[in-house]
Amino acid sequence: MSSTSPLVLLLSISAMLASLVSLANAGTMDQELDLSWGDGRGKFLNNGQLLSLSLDKYSGSGFQSRHQYLFGRIDMQIKLVPGNSAGTVTTFFLSSQGATHDEIDFEFLGNVSGNPYTLHTNVFAQGKGDKEQQFHLWFDPTKDFHTYSIVWNPQHIIFMVDNIPIRDFKNMEERGVRFPKDQAMRMYSSLWNADDWATMGGQVKTNWSLAPFTAYYRNYRASACVVSSGSSGCSGGRSATSSVSGDAWMNQEVDSVSYRRLRWVQRKFMIYDYCADLKRFPQGLPAECPARRR
Repeated sequence: MSSTSPLVLLLSISAMLASLVSLANAGTMDQELDLSWGDGRGKFLNNGQLLSLSLDKYSGSGFQSRHQYLFGRIDMQIKLVPGNSAGTVTTFFLSSQGATHDEIDFEFLGNVSGNPYTLHTNVFAQGKGDKEQQFHLWFDPTKDFHTYSIVWNPQHIIFMVDNIPIRDFKNMEERGVRFPKDQAMRMYSSLWNADDWATMGGQVKTNWSLAPFTAYYRNYRASACVVSSGSSGCSGGRSATSSVSGDAWMNQEVDSVSYRRLRWVQRKFMIYDYCADLKRFPQGLPAECPARRR
């Protein structure tokens, strides 16, 4: 009988499916990212160290990573649209392509002045999502830059804010739960109008007299396996601007100290959890939801 561990086997399969993989090396924003839409509403500033996205009544804007990744840790510092941002959505997410795509989402739903942003998270695997958790933040995300991170490895997807975990989506394929592991994903970000649903279910519309709305980005870091030609594996090492040494993210999980922080965030700041929405799932909660809530 083979002694190969499930994790090693999974990594081997993923490496073959990814074709060829290497460790990401990050540079300045304009070296790592491409403006993908918006007709000039996205801009690189400060010699490529800063990026801005703007939204007006005619269009939003967006950018994407030049590389595709199969597992990694992706960090971005974002300063969100200030003031009355109702109707706007600022996104930071990983996604593959196609009808059966995988996706890992941060979405920031704007609100009227004085009210908090809603941080919306979701996970899609093979085209199926419906795994939403939403939070308010413990700070004003428009006053300064804060770091939003996605740790994605074969066993966990960890959402982090300023290095504090807010959500841990575990690989529960043994229960029949789909988990993103075979499709390479690119990083995307956008600022766009969604006033049909974004703020109070669409009751509050975008105030175009306040346009343009602008969000800022800096310090993009990708310590990750890049799907590319000319390499046969994801070796160790440190990305040029990575906040995580080597490939520690490949085995990263929520330890006891981090779990206490995660529980603090979920007790104090979570405003929606699909695993607690009994009305939405009258036939029973999804298999990955904790048994105590079923």
